[in-house]
Amino acid sequence: MKHSEKKNADQENGSMEHIISLAKRRGFIFPGSDIYGGLSGTWDWGPLGVALKNNIKKLWWSRFVEARDDMFGVDAAILMNQKVWNATGHVANFSDPLVECTKCKKRFRADQLGSGDADVKSDAAGSGGKKCPDCGGALSEPKQFNMMFKTNIGAAQDDASVVYLRPETAQGMFVNFKNILDSLHPKLPFGMAQIGKAFRNEIAPRDFIFRTREFEQMEIEYFVHEKNWSEQFEIWRKEMHAWMLSLGLDAAKIHELDVPAEDLAHYSKKTIDFEYEFPFGKKELYGLAYRTDFDLKNHSEASRVDLSYFDEETKERFVPHVIEPTFGLDRTVLAVLCEAYCEDAMGSEVASGEKAEKTETRVFLKLPAHLAPVKVAVFPLLKNKPALVEKAREVFAEIRKVAPNAIFDDNGNIGKRYRRQDEIGTPFCVTIDFDTIEKDGTVTLRDRDTGSQKRIEISKLISEIS
Repeated sequence: MKHSEKKNADQENGSMEHIISLAKRRGFIFPGSDIYGGLSGTWDWGPLGVALKNNIKKLWWSRFVEARDDMFGVDAAILMNQKVWNATGHVANFSDPLVECTKCKKRFRADQLGSGDADVKSDAAGSGGKKCPDCGGALSEPKQFNMMFKTNIGAAQDDASVVYLRPETAQGMFVNFKNILDSLHPKLPFGMAQIGKAFRNEIAPRDFIFRTREFEQMEIEYFVHEKNWSEQFEIWRKEMHAWMLSLGLDAAKIHELDVPAEDLAHYSKKTIDFEYEFPFGKKELYGLAYRTDFDLKNHSEASRVDLSYFDEETKERFVPHVIEPTFGLDRTVLAVLCEAYCEDAMGSEVASGEKAEKTETRVFLKLPAHLAPVKVAVFPLLKNKPALVEKAREVFAEIRKVAPNAIFDDNGNIGKRYRRQDEIGTPFCVTIDFDTIEKDGTVTLRDRDTGSQKRIEISKLISEIS
């Protein structure tokens, strides 16, 4: 790639350093426990990050729960009886191969020591003669490290009081399968959906919010008859692609990986990973798994509670099989930010009607309007002119009737205000100037993506924005 082509690609997609810097500077995401030097693998969500994340959750819930007749929402507890994780094999199998440097004592995942790509698989059965990537020291032989966070419930500190922070949200739905059958009597096929936190004691968290120890999942368990699993799997594959397009992700940056049999999770018969081209490489964004009847069957045997389904029409009783679409919320936010990050060169903006004085690099988030944390920003041209401020407040009050997440900003010159809104992805800015109150009653409406401005009557402003 030529230098000029690489520069253009960097400007289009942004480096992770640029994106991380913007996220902190503009109140999207902060390092966890920041004033104490941070805590590896944890991140705090600021006001704009929370708004963006909530917009994604609302869109997901609306699409996959509220708009469907075959989906039931739940919110299961994070702490579960330890027997749940024994039944599913998590206590025995939810592990990663860990190696330790004999010199600097740092620990790494054996299957992620490779060519610099964090998820490139290497010899997990041994360190393969590889050296510590930090100090060059020799690495120990791998040992299995269980990634579940263990704690104790109640005052006792014995084996009976052990519980785990859930490493996935799925099991909260499986153990409630019978409750849904008994209370709502759904007909197959049907699904259960949940948005919630999960926790994994990652050996090497990395790449900003891509791989963390505390994260949020949007997950579905869709129950089907075994004979229909392939058909339903394909339906959900297409649904997941449609969802990614609704987020504004470029279809050309989305790739399917049919996970090889030797790499499948112990519960899966078929899994597709949906990978996205992040600035740090092509990585897993979502997963679609065919879990067979593994979970319901194991929970039924371990709990001695019948988790079968009786079909009233065919008079058949069977344990349903499961299709599982899994959406990582934190990775979704990261993909949306990476897709939206743009840089371009344009004239610095000043008051309407005046000429730009210089050219500068503009950073902006080209977020889809339905995801943007702030939809509209309203400015008085000058904050020391009461008439302008009063009129701007009037316009702001009208806009908030249809866009509650609009904001009012009178801090700094107009160019700086535009830049702030560009960086947080606000689609529209409305400026009230002297022409508004002295001449024609129009305001300036500015488009984020192009930077273009036009005069528009206040009476038409709401419909134009809508």
